[in-house]
Amino acid sequence: MNSIIKLPGFEDVTITKMEEVEEVEERLRIHFELPCTVHTCPRCSCPTVKVHDYRIQKIKHLKVFERHTVLFYRRRRYACACGKRFSEENPLVERYQRLSIELNQALNIRSVKGKTFKETAEVYETSPSTVVRRFDQLAEATLNQEGKELPKVIAIDEYKGDTNAGKYQLIIADGITREPIDILRNRYKNTLKDYLRKYGSQVEVVVMDMSQSFKAAVQQSLGKPVIVADRFHFVRYIYWALDGVRRRVQSMWHDYDRKKCKKMRHVFYKKSSALTDQDLWHLERYLGMSEELKKAYELKETFCEWFEQAKERGEEQILATRNDLYDFYDAVDEAGIPEFQRAAQTLKNWQNEILNSFRYAYSNGFLEGINNLTKVMKRNAFGFRSFPRFRAKILLTHKYKKIGTHIG
Repeated sequence: MNSIIKLPGFEDVTITKMEEVEEVEERLRIHFELPCTVHTCPRCSCPTVKVHDYRIQKIKHLKVFERHTVLFYRRRRYACACGKRFSEENPLVERYQRLSIELNQALNIRSVKGKTFKETAEVYETSPSTVVRRFDQLAEATLNQEGKELPKVIAIDEYKGDTNAGKYQLIIADGITREPIDILRNRYKNTLKDYLRKYGSQVEVVVMDMSQSFKAAVQQSLGKPVIVADRFHFVRYIYWALDGVRRRVQSMWHDYDRKKCKKMRHVFYKKSSALTDQDLWHLERYLGMSEELKKAYELKETFCEWFEQAKERGEEQILATRNDLYDFYDAVDEAGIPEFQRAAQTLKNWQNEILNSFRYAYSNGFLEGINNLTKVMKRNAFGFRSFPRFRAKILLTHKYKKIGTHIG
């Protein structure tokens, strides 16, 4: 095969021959050597141009023209007057390596960006164990959390990892940059408390879901930080209460209405302004069949109205937001619906943290997105047995998310 194309990466070498070989699939063989130049002896630092011998080194390289490529490097060995024999320096392969520098770089990037280690191995025609070794080396060199202090605003949340460290792990992220910082082996109170005591001296605000274990760990390790309850996690208690009333009430109805109400349950959760004429017809029908369900729906609408006003008011009118919340508590007590009384008690227990969510513009929504991507990675790989490797996969994926998979 003759070519006048100057191949990228081979500018400083002399290509002596290129040939195609048809084995299981087409392969491209490139024979090359370097020009003879003056080299410095690594033992005595004297210059020499005396050639001792040549050796052929076989090197696996990236695909060229979509063909698996193998390099045959005619490696020159120099001889020095002191008796030292040494190989020449070259820009394509490191010492003791059988893969080229560019192929190793591609393996490092693809081991992070690829779906699985096995898929990456098939793309670059190497073994999965080689890809895993490259990934572990990259993780060890990149992810060093020792002595790294946490920022002023952090967000914490759990996710289901199912690794050898346990069923659930805990992720910690920067609440401002929205980048993951670290992942803990489990979600236990003492694990989080020890970590925050070690690295959380600068933390002032913690965004979290409504977990008593997390709250206790944060308060015991950081003193009195500002805890912000994620809005989604406290709003859903009201919707759960409404759903509980609906299920309890409709269980006493005729089979047709019970099944139809279950099918049309979305009309109870939509904003009243977003309901279609058909939705309004079903809503009025089922609310007319139960006075208790009607009261529950009115309480949900009252809470939604309070929530929208609280977002508009922000920090400037936080006292008005708190007073309106007290009015909602009174309305719940007056209605006497057990499901809403339990939900209101939960809101009372977390009232300061809930009000903080309107005082500070922080949320755990981005962390839920990270956890969703984590589930996708776990599903693609059919699970990760090793916690350190799964941890590194998550952190490196987000660290290099803006880097492409191509070399050059």
